[in-house]
Amino acid sequence: MKLPLWFAICCFCGSVFALEAPGGAVVLTVSGNVSQPNRGKEAVFTMDQLTKLPQISFTTQTPWYDKPVKFTGPLLKDVLAAAGAKGEKITLIALNDYRVEIPYSDVAHYPVVLARLMNDKPMPIREKGPLFIVYPYDKHEELQKELYYTRSIWQLSKINMQ
Repeated sequence: MKLPLWFAICCFCGSVFALEAPGGAVVLTVSGNVSQPNRGKEAVFTMDQLTKLPQISFTTQTPWYDKPVKFTGPLLKDVLAAAGAKGEKITLIALNDYRVEIPYSDVAHYPVVLARLMNDKPMPIREKGPLFIVYPYDKHEELQKELYYTRSIWQLSKINMQ
């Protein structure tokens, strides 16, 4: 059976790309200027949803560990795109309500990862997990500064986009 063109257009332009409702424990909430909410006015993600996004890995030296560490997860810009989040200012909030602000230009210019794995293993809360914002410090000398280290928030639980 051949489907009408309008049906195909609706499927590929509409709900196929909508952020699905969470089917488990929410680990990340994106609020603010969000156009793809899946719970009220917010876009929420389970670990499974984050795992389904394209994943990248890199190994980098950080101030928090003696040896280089491998981090894996989706790019922060891909998470924001999945939420339909737009704006110039990103406020990142940890489980303990610690907050940092980063400009959107950081995620546009660098492959900032929303790490969900460290050395190929999930990160428990006591080891900076379950989510950790990490810049590729070793690949860009300009990132090896306190400014970018302070933007690398661990135990991330919320993002507000303005």
